[in-house]
Formats: sequence, C-alpha cells, structure tokens
Amino acid sequence: MLVVILFYISKLFSLQVADNEYNQLADNNAILTRVQYPSRGLIYDREGRLVVDNQPIYDLMVVPREVKGLDTLDLCHTLGITYEQFRERWRNMRNRRLNPGYSSHSPQRFMTRLTVEEYGVLQEKLYKYPGFYIQNQSVRRYLHEAGANVLGNIREVSKKEIEADNYYMQGDYAGDLGVEKFYENYLRGEKGQEVFLRNAYGRIKSRYEDGALDRVPVPGKNLKLAIDIELQKYGEQLMQNKLGAIVAIEPQTGEILALVSSPTYNPSLLTGRDRGDNYKVLAADEYKPLFDRAIMGAYPPGSTFKPTQGLIFLQEHTISPSTAYPCHEGFFARGIKVGCHVHDSPVSLIPAVSTSCNGYFCHAFRQMVDNVEKYGSRAEAFERWKNYIVDMGYGYRLGVDLPGEYRGFIPNSDFYGRYYGKNGWQAVTVISVSIGQGEVLATPLQIANLSATIANRGYYFTPHVVKSIQDSYIGEEYTKPHYTGVDPAHYETIVKGMRKAVTDGTCRIGAIPGVEVCGKTGTAQNPHGRDHSAFMGFAPMESPRIAIAVYVENAGWGASYGVPIGSLMMEKYLNGEIAPSRKWLEERMLGANTIVLKDNTDNDSQK
Repeated sequence: MLVVILFYISKLFSLQVADNEYNQLADNNAILTRVQYPSRGLIYDREGRLVVDNQPIYDLMVVPREVKGLDTLDLCHTLGITYEQFRERWRNMRNRRLNPGYSSHSPQRFMTRLTVEEYGVLQEKLYKYPGFYIQNQSVRRYLHEAGANVLGNIREVSKKEIEADNYYMQGDYAGDLGVEKFYENYLRGEKGQEVFLRNAYGRIKSRYEDGALDRVPVPGKNLKLAIDIELQKYGEQLMQNKLGAIVAIEPQTGEILALVSSPTYNPSLLTGRDRGDNYKVLAADEYKPLFDRAIMGAYPPGSTFKPTQGLIFLQEHTISPSTAYPCHEGFFARGIKVGCHVHDSPVSLIPAVSTSCNGYFCHAFRQMVDNVEKYGSRAEAFERWKNYIVDMGYGYRLGVDLPGEYRGFIPNSDFYGRYYGKNGWQAVTVISVSIGQGEVLATPLQIANLSATIANRGYYFTPHVVKSIQDSYIGEEYTKPHYTGVDPAHYETIVKGMRKAVTDGTCRIGAIPGVEVCGKTGTAQNPHGRDHSAFMGFAPMESPRIAIAVYVENAGWGASYGVPIGSLMMEKYLNGEIAPSRKWLEERMLGANTIVLKDNTDNDSQK
C-alpha cells in the first residue's frame, strides 16, 4: 500500500508540477496568441537614396480546432483555388514532418502572400469562415533593378533554420544571400504579440489580463550601404553581355563603392509568389547569374599580380628601382619559355610595370627563390615570398560582409614538394606564379583590394559593403588598418610605374582628362578558351578616392575591355559624367558582347 501511495504521489507531482504539457494544452484552449511581425530594416545607399523598403502582404491563418461548419467550396472560390488544392494545403499543414510546430489549438498558415486584391475580397467574407483570420506581414520591395548580388533577397525559412533559432516559426521569412542574409539579425527586428482570452467555445472574449502580456514589435535596424547605387547601375550596364566582375573600393575606408557580378538579374524577380519559379530559372541558367563572381570567382590574376612582385623584390633587396633585366620577347631558361610582347630591352622596374614585361618579373623571381645562400633553401625563400603575398590580401578570405566569399589560392613550398619532391624543384619550375599564372588564383575583390593597398602606400581596410548600422557599430574588423610590412617608399616606385602605364604604357586608353590615373593591365591565360581581360587601378594618384578591379572573362587583352571599363567607372564616380571626348569609348563598351562570338569555336570554348 505504501508503494502504491508513493507511486500515485510521484505521478501526481509529475503531472501537476514537473510536466508542463497539460498546462500548455489548457492554455491553448483558453488563450490565443497572435504574432505581430516587425517591419524589416530599410536599406539606403551611401548617398542616402532608398534602395530597399517594405510592402504589405497578408497571410491567411487558421486555428484548426475552431473550424466548424465551413463552406469549403465557397472558401475555395474566394481564394481562387480548387477543392483538391484546399485538401492538399490542409494535409501539408497538419503534417508534422513538414510543419513541426503544428497544433490544432494554435494559429497555422494556410495561404501566404495574398495580394491586396485577394485580401480585399477575403476580408469582406471572413466572418463566414470560422477559425480563419488574416495576419499582416511585409515583404521586400527593391527600388532599383541593380545590386542583386549585394542585396540578396528573403525567402521562407527552412526546417533546419527553425530548429537552429527559436525566433523563427513555420512560414517566417529570413535573408537569403547578400546583405539580407549577412545582416539578418539586425534587419529582422523583434516580434511582438497579442494575447487573447477565449471562452469554452473558442471565441475571443477579451485581451488576456488586459494586455499585460502584449508586446509591440520592434522594427529592424536600417542599413546604410557603402555602395553608390548609381555607380552600381552604371557598372552593370557596362558589363551587359559580358561575363565577369567589377569591384570599386574607397581606399581610405575600405568601403565598397560598387560590386558588380555579370550576368546579373533584377532583384525583384525573387519576391512574390513567383519567387520559386524564377529562382529555378536563374539556377538553371548556364551563365550562373546567382554566382557572385566578384567575391566567389577564382581567376588567375595575370599581370595585375606583378606589382606585388616588384614590392616583394624591393623589400627583400633582390632588386633596386634601377635593376635592369633583358627581355627579348620573353624569358628563357632551362628549356622553358615565358613569352612577352615587343618593348625596349633591357628594362628596369618602372618601365617593366608600365609595359607589363613578363621577362623582368621572371628574372627577379628566379633571383630571389634560387638564392639558397641568403635563405637557406628554395623552400624557405618561397615561403618568404608567399607570406608577403598573404599579407597583401591573397590566399585567404578578406572578410567582406557578404556570405560565400572564396579564399583564392596561393601555393606554398609543401604544395610543390608533394609534386616534385622536397628538393626536386626550383624557381624555373614554378616560374609562372611570378606573373600571376600557374596555380595562383584570386577573386576580383582581392585584386581591387591590392589596388587600394597600393593607393594607400602599404595598408588596407577590410572591404565592406555596409557603411553604417542604425544605432550600432559596424565593428573594429572594418575600421582597423592591415599593414603589408613593405616600406611605403617602395610603393611610391610601383605607383610611378602604374602612372607611366597610363601615360606611356599598356593602359593609355584609360587616361581621364584632368585626372592622374594609375593602372595595371592583366591578360590572364585561360586553358579553357580565350584569355581573360583584367585591369586594376586607382585615381587620383595623390589622395586617391577610388581603387578598382575589372575582370572580363574570355575578352582578350587587358586593354581591350578591362582598362576601358575601369577608367569609365572611375571617371563616372569622380566627375559624375563621361567627358564628350570619351563618349565613343563608353558607347563601345555598352554595346560590346564578349559572350556570343561570331566564331562558333570560340563561342563553344567560352561556354
């Protein structure tokens, strides 16, 4: 008897005190909680122009337990759906695998994103459908047909996201890609709630405890982008019918002025009920518009890499500014040839930068890496070289405030040791890395960051697309300078070479009237088709305001597309317009198509 009594006592304690399940069921019978959704934070560009705001949508909610005597066919007619669709929605709603938060006592989403017209018709007849009510939400409205890769979009949360964050429930929306995803916790705000007391028939009697548990929703925080939306749109126009990217940075702050990935798409395509269908079309596109080439694309940097080489060789005293090397249409050693175009020979560092001489940087690289007497081994010399490259922002993620950034690739001595043996390789074996080819891969963001570093004469700030957050601080990681360890005096030498490239070298077509532009071309070899056209530069030479990188896939020489597009972007930002004397260049770039070529063979290789 004592054992039985103790058993009943423990069971009563468990049911009445320890286990909250029955208390919750009782509350569900007596109390109805309706979520009040906050307005999502607005997004402005650097000039205060509104880029993203909200527009209202309406979700049809239902408390299944309260649905009695429903005229199903009338509801279907009002909603514009068939009876079979009604049944399918009802089954999915009650499926706990698809809807883990299902309870017949609590509100469930029956239909989302009703239009204003649908809402108006339904509101008039809602009294006929017991258990159903309308809940207000908002979705994004993108005010410009640009910046999709920067802004991202919002979508319905997944089961995994609901399990990971108790903020979300079935049918909620969250950021997907871009700023919308990276700054989700700032943009989403805090939910509110209204709590009602119900009678025994489930009808609402009054606010529970006179609204003591009600909470007003807190709007999300507004963001101010570093992006200039007009410059962004101009960049996307210049990159129409081209594959590639443009990244423009303000050197003094690391703020990204434009981040163009081409091809792109209208961000409004991923809003509304057609979002799913439009997403499938974009995902199936062979040119991958959803792939952000600016931060995810892995490209050989080509000759835009050469300034890093000059800086390293100067810092390591491998060369001086006056050191000259021969170049007879290329570099030749041990049966290996690295070709080069015709120019004066021998050549010193500044003209080597301005003419983009392959031979010069191959000779200097060989002199450093093969200097076993100074470094102890080729592996140690190469590691010294690699560490400088990493300090200049290559080989690892820079930390941009966007999801999905790729790290690029810079090989180390162990990488070559695995292929050639610990002592089975020398500078000539890996000579292509000295001119940004071979195993070296970089993102357009990293190339633009190098340009900003040179503009600053030896330091950079982590590139970022958000300038400020309402009532918050963007973080020290975006305001702390990163130094490369190279003497600023050596940067002045490289700047002179980049300036000479514009006045008397490979970047002459990039000259802007009245502006001292510094630039460096890149023609990156591509084993899968035509060479890539690249450019990096900054302006003005003193107190630079913009640094830029342009990368156009399969477009040939750097001066063909990279330089013109880069210089037009800089002119547009600095002067607000393109000079009449350069309108012909603008029209040529706007009308150019580097994707579809007349030669079918070239076209196939590009694809």
